[in-house]
This record gives sequence, C-alpha cells and structure tokens, in this order.
Amino acid sequence: MSRIGKLPIEIPAGVTVTLQNDVVTVKGPKGELSQYVDPLIKVEVEGAVCHVTRPNDEKESRAKHGLYRALIHNMVYGVSEGYKKTLELVGVGYRVESQGQILNFSLGYSHPIYMELPKEIKVETKSERNQNPLIMLESADKQLLGQVCAKIRSFRKPEPYKGKGIRFQGEVVRRKAGKSAGK
Repeated sequence: MSRIGKLPIEIPAGVTVTLQNDVVTVKGPKGELSQYVDPLIKVEVEGAVCHVTRPNDEKESRAKHGLYRALIHNMVYGVSEGYKKTLELVGVGYRVESQGQILNFSLGYSHPIYMELPKEIKVETKSERNQNPLIMLESADKQLLGQVCAKIRSFRKPEPYKGKGIRFQGEVVRRKAGKSAGK
C-alpha cells in the first residue's frame, strides 16, 4: 500500500468536504476548492476524517492513490490555514510595486514588466531602505500559488556568479568562482 495514500485526512472544524460525480469540493474559511478524482480511486468522508482507497494493486491505481490523497489534503489545509510564499529581489535597482492585482517589476531590462495575478491570490510588496524588496503571496490553492511563484521567478532567475535575481526567501544559491587571473 501507498504510505501516503493510507494516511487519513483529518478535517478541521469549519471545513466541509463533499463528493459529487467524481469531484471533491472543499469549503472553508479561506475559500472553496474543487478537484476531479479519477474513478479508480474511492474517497469516503466519515465525520471529521476522509479516507482515500484503491480497489486493486494495478500500476495505474497505485500511482494515483498517493497523488489524490495529497491533493485533497492540500485543499483541506489550504481552505483552513492557507499557503504563503515570500520572494525576494536581489540586485541593484531591482524593484517591484503592486497596484491591486497587478505587479510592476523593474529588473534591469530596458522595459518594465507587468504581471496580472489571479484573483485567488493576495499580494503584498515591501521595500525598505538597505533591504531587498519582498513579494508576499498568499492563497488557499497550493498549485496556483506555486505556478505564479515560478512564473515570477522566471523573469530573472538567480544567477550563480553574483547571486542576483528573484529567489524564495531563505533560498541558498550555490555560487561559482568567477574568472581567475591569467598567468
């Protein structure tokens, strides 16, 4: 059996999990999320616990067992607690401003970069003197949050020589030695 798939999902107070036509819907104080579940996988809700089971040990059902359990657990955690990610801009002159759901980046290119965020994501930017600018993103949907963070990071990935770029807060960038002097 899948070690992840066997674990029960505890449903906190204030969160409801419903299953209808192979779609699991989770509602909570931070929002509502839905996820299609393959008919091979059975989802059962008993009181404050949700169980994910599989009917057989075929390769496909084994692969999907842990996947759907993890997706449902992430939805339950997201609508109750929420997910937060913080990105920092490392580099001279790198700036970011937020106007509602639109982020305005100045990353050393000849033009500014504008990015409109989905309405499910709350954004806050912070720029203090002698500190790297920060982007704080918060959402109930872990997949969407990770996708948006990856898109923002792709504008200027951290480079290994000076360490400049957009990185997650606390991320360690492996540095390389530059050119060594000739003879």
